[in-house]
Amino acid sequence: MNLNLRHLEAFAAVAKLGSFTKAARSLHVSQPAFTVQIKQLEEELGVRLLDRNTRSVHLTRIGKELAPVVERLLREIESVVADTQALSAKSTGAVTIAALPSVSATLLPPVISQFHRQYSGITFRLREGAEKRILMLVKSEEADFGIGCVDEADPEIHFEPLFTDWMSAVCAADSKLSRKKSVELKDLVSHPLILTDRESSVRRLVDRAFTSMGYPVTPAQEVTYMATALGMVKAGLGVAILPSSALELKELRSLKARPIHHEQLHRTVGVIQKAHHSLSPASGSFLQELRQACQDRQWTSASL
Repeated sequence: MNLNLRHLEAFAAVAKLGSFTKAARSLHVSQPAFTVQIKQLEEELGVRLLDRNTRSVHLTRIGKELAPVVERLLREIESVVADTQALSAKSTGAVTIAALPSVSATLLPPVISQFHRQYSGITFRLREGAEKRILMLVKSEEADFGIGCVDEADPEIHFEPLFTDWMSAVCAADSKLSRKKSVELKDLVSHPLILTDRESSVRRLVDRAFTSMGYPVTPAQEVTYMATALGMVKAGLGVAILPSSALELKELRSLKARPIHHEQLHRTVGVIQKAHHSLSPASGSFLQELRQACQDRQWTSASL
């Protein structure tokens, strides 16, 4: 079928105005061109839509049935175009991000706040989780992109590094460890350790590092969220090993964090996107803001 939008607009106009002359004028086309559009529409459909003479124009029975359908279709097309233009202008829309909990709690909020000041119509949805959950959400397109770690190459995703996350020992302010500027991994062997669960990239790094030194570790406490680990440190249950990206959490104000010297205790955190998948204008612009924010701030395991 060789219909186009101009054919439908012409028919809707003449059905509403009851005159070829008025309808042509409303669409800013000449009357001969308008007449051709109506003729082409009727020929394509194989039915007569209008009965016309030199004085009047009337809808046929089929024309009367088609007119409200065409009007509704044109309204829907106008609505879609308006919504698309709003998305392009970033005046409305949503950005869904799958991210590590430490990134969601520290890096993302101020960047979202800055972005929202310029584009107040954009809403954000954060989906927090470990590496596997982030990859699943990105691959299924439930998230526009992810912020996390990738252990292995995956042809389904594109990974762009943002920053290096070093591990630190978080201890009570009166702990012997707090008196040191930095600690060795062997210094932690005699302390009860509070570690994240085995689904997390942090835990895999910690296990590998201890194993490389011949000290397979069994945590005294195991948690899912880093905020929980900090709460346990405050309660005197042990020493937590956490990434530098978590060290801005408010709970750390009554604690101390000391960088751990070990070549394996760092991870590369970056943007995870589905391969060959375009971002919306809002998601693309926010990602640019995020890249700049990571360049502007220093992510270190500085003492707190």
